[in-house]
Amino acid sequence: MRLDKFLKVSRLIKRRTVAASVAETGRILVNGNSAKPAKQLKIGDIIEIEFANKTEKYEVLIVPEGNVSVQEAGNLYKIIEQ
Repeated sequence: MRLDKFLKVSRLIKRRTVAASVAETGRILVNGNSAKPAKQLKIGDIIEIEFANKTEKYEVLIVPEGNVSVQEAGNLYKIIEQ
């Protein structure tokens, strides 16, 4: 699944267009490397999202086929650092 879609489906970022624009500015790292919105994610990848004054780190646990419910969204990743 694409990085921008995963961020939207997992509700880490509210909208896919916002996720894509954040990735384009280089503020999202996957496994320590700057990632474009089309980066394909796999289980075990580490996503770092740089916000204004902090960095949050997540591990991908499940890569869904499509959309998931709000209740299942939290099961897609594990918070490593907040």
